[in-house]
Amino acid sequence: MNPLEHVKAVTREVRTGERDGKPTKIAIAHRSYPAEPGDVWDALTSAERLPRWFLPVSGDLRVGGRYQFEGNAGGVVETCRQPELIKTTWEGGGQVSWLEIRLSPEGEQTALELIHEAHVDPEFAKQYGPGAVGVGWDGALLGLGLHLESGADRPVDAFTWPTTPEGLEFHRYAADDWARADIADGTDPAEARAATEAVLAFYTTVPEEQS
Repeated sequence: MNPLEHVKAVTREVRTGERDGKPTKIAIAHRSYPAEPGDVWDALTSAERLPRWFLPVSGDLRVGGRYQFEGNAGGVVETCRQPELIKTTWEGGGQVSWLEIRLSPEGEQTALELIHEAHVDPEFAKQYGPGAVGVGWDGALLGLGLHLESGADRPVDAFTWPTTPEGLEFHRYAADDWARADIADGTDPAEARAATEAVLAFYTTVPEEQS
């Protein structure tokens, strides 16, 4: 599969929720991989394998342990039930959100459901919408898919690839589909589409230090 086929293989949903008495937005991504559940589980939980498709990780990858992805978020492992369920906090930028990954057999494939729930920051939500986290996870799901297909290490350059024609097409599709899901959850269409453009600009602009 090429990257555009990967992004089109994802089903996206946005829900409004509540946690600790405060409103949340829940971004849900679902797709299937042509791999055994044990192989997908290993790719998701092995400190040696995670850098091959996502990011280097340090810390204690056990229930109650704290982990940290290099240059990204960290958190606490809350549930780890092999080979079907991972729950962690997802902490970065002074904010705490919650990540859940579910795996299940699906014929000769493995179905993966990723659920990311965060408290609503009204200003941030209006500017970027759920695509802010959703499009980021699309990139991770792409990396995982390419890795499971070929065994390659970091198959795409996370810094320069988004600015290529193929990368722009990938991110445009993902951002538009998260906007569609957000509108289905009740967000004003004009607001959702404006957020799409902000998200797209964020993910397809190379940081100055990398250019």
